[in-house]
Amino acid sequence: MSTATRTTTLRRAGVLAGLAAATVLTAAGAASAHVGVHPGSYAKGATDGVLTFRVPNEEDTASTTEVRVYLPTDHPVLGVLVSPQNGWKAEVATTKLRKPVKTDDGSITEAVSRVTFSGGRIRHGQYQDFDIAFGRLPEDTGTLTFKTLQTYSNGDVVRWIEVPQKGAEEPEHPAPTLTLTAEGAAGEDGSAQAAGDTAKSARAVPDATPVAQPKASSAAEDSTARALGIAGLVAGLLGLATVFAFARDRAASATVPAADSGRAARADEGDEK
Repeated sequence: MSTATRTTTLRRAGVLAGLAAATVLTAAGAASAHVGVHPGSYAKGATDGVLTFRVPNEEDTASTTEVRVYLPTDHPVLGVLVSPQNGWKAEVATTKLRKPVKTDDGSITEAVSRVTFSGGRIRHGQYQDFDIAFGRLPEDTGTLTFKTLQTYSNGDVVRWIEVPQKGAEEPEHPAPTLTLTAEGAAGEDGSAQAAGDTAKSARAVPDATPVAQPKASSAAEDSTARALGIAGLVAGLLGLATVFAFARDRAASATVPAADSGRAARADEGDEK
């Protein structure tokens, strides 16, 4: 392989490395921008747990001022409690169920259908966690979808209401979705979660009188995905610099034999004279 061909190949490899790093950063940023629910799974019928809705701010010039989470009523979540964050107030709305839910304490005819958090601000480069505790999750479904509306200070409303379909690409604004697993199946954190009245979540339930717990964090503390993306970009740039330096050294070394040959020829001519 000639020096020119080798140099061209190395340069192309460096460009591809840089593009790959940029792709990692872009993908990480996009993945962390969606409103989501954590953990991503619970056991069917699990009791005394907490669902955390993480809401990032995507606007460069506006702040998030309201978050409205809709709870399913066809498969109701029972015993809902809210834990308002510092600077935010929580408004809970209930609805009458079309089909009462039977429990050991009797039939439940009403359930929470909407929780609205307002009064605070999520600024650019920040996110906020909103906790909703539950008494019991349903047993008759495999997923729960929590459609969410995010309102900004400039009047924009982002509707996180699109339901992801199995086997299809993720929609632009997917609704937070919780997977309900069979009894004893491993949860998101790898621990087994038993269903029924004795099942307990991996997280503690807040007291009946919620205590304000500020959770706004800067982008520097946001997600592992962002850090991973930045690290990938840095690695790509370092790789690109190394490739070009290597190509330059190879090109320089290729000229040394030619110079040595010239000096040897001149020495031979001198001897003949």
